[in-house]
Amino acid sequence: MVKKNGLTHVGCMAHARRKFNEAVKAQGRKKTGAGKAHRGLALIQKLYRVEKQSRDFQPQQRQAYRQQHARPILDEMRLWLDKSLPQVPPKTATGKALNYLNNEWGKLIRYLDEGRVEIDNNGAENSIRPFVLGRKNWLFSTSVKGVKASANLYSLIETAKTNGLEPYAYLRTLFTELPKPETAEAIEVLLPENIKMDQTTRE
Repeated sequence: MVKKNGLTHVGCMAHARRKFNEAVKAQGRKKTGAGKAHRGLALIQKLYRVEKQSRDFQPQQRQAYRQQHARPILDEMRLWLDKSLPQVPPKTATGKALNYLNNEWGKLIRYLDEGRVEIDNNGAENSIRPFVLGRKNWLFSTSVKGVKASANLYSLIETAKTNGLEPYAYLRTLFTELPKPETAEAIEVLLPENIKMDQTTRE
């Protein structure tokens, strides 16, 4: 699907961090910070500090900041990873964390190339959490078309929220204007990222 549609697959560093965190917990209190699980977790935490420092930057500035500050950390991590992989049994918690990092490496470092891309997909997961929590209320749909319609509408609402729009006001504007466009380009103007906030508040 990704290759077919010309998309770029970006990994989630939070998943890698979670695996190292689990490995640290699996080691128990007897292990010190010198362990490989601690080292992996520490390096990932450094990457998140870079993200925190560049949170309010514009995309181009954020990308440049990542290249200057995050790339050296990732270069260090890659060298450490190559050295550590042969030293740790793959079925241990630390081994699983190392192998996950290695297998997903190309996807995990892709965020360096685009300032608009996040280091993880926590934002997307937080957006769908209300839907996941409430799914028992709409577990059974009467048709496949109904399921698709619900998914499309929910995605539209969450995209509007991500773009700083009040969902009800956006939908009111959308359904008012949607019958008017006669071209695909005119319809794209109504997408959440192209709508100005004052357009969704007019009566």
